[in-house]
Amino acid sequence: MLFVEPRPARPLAIRMTPLIDVVFILLVFFMLTTRLLPVNLLEVSTGVQSESGGSQGEPVPEVQIMPGETLRWNQQSYSLDDLVRQLAAEGVSRVHLTSSPDATVHDFTLALSTLGNHGIEPRWMRNENGDGLR
Repeated sequence: MLFVEPRPARPLAIRMTPLIDVVFILLVFFMLTTRLLPVNLLEVSTGVQSESGGSQGEPVPEVQIMPGETLRWNQQSYSLDDLVRQLAAEGVSRVHLTSSPDATVHDFTLALSTLGNHGIEPRWMRNENGDGLR
C-alpha cells in the first residue's frame, strides 16, 4: 500500500554556474601557460619585394615611433603628418618601424594606420635590445 504517489519523471535542471566557472578556469589556465614567441619582423602586407630594399633595391628607411605622435627619421623628429608629407616628397613607399621604450600601443597603431592609409607600406621590426611597446 502506497501512502505517497511517486513523483512524475521530469528532467533535472542543469545548473550553469559551475560549468561557466570551469570554463573560465580553463581559459585562465591556457592563457597563463601559453607562450607567445617574439617576432623580429611583422609583415603588414604581402607585397612581393626584396627584403633588403625597396622596389629598385634601395635600402628601406627606418622610422622610430616616439611617444606623443612623434616619429624619428634621419636623426630628426617629425610629427606624424609632417613625416608622411616628407616621405611622400622623397618617394618612399616602404618603411621599417621600430618603437622607443616609451612609445605606447596607441602611438604604434596610429603611426601604422596613418602610414598605410597614405600608401606607405609599414613593417614593424622588434628592437634588438628587447625594448618594445608598453
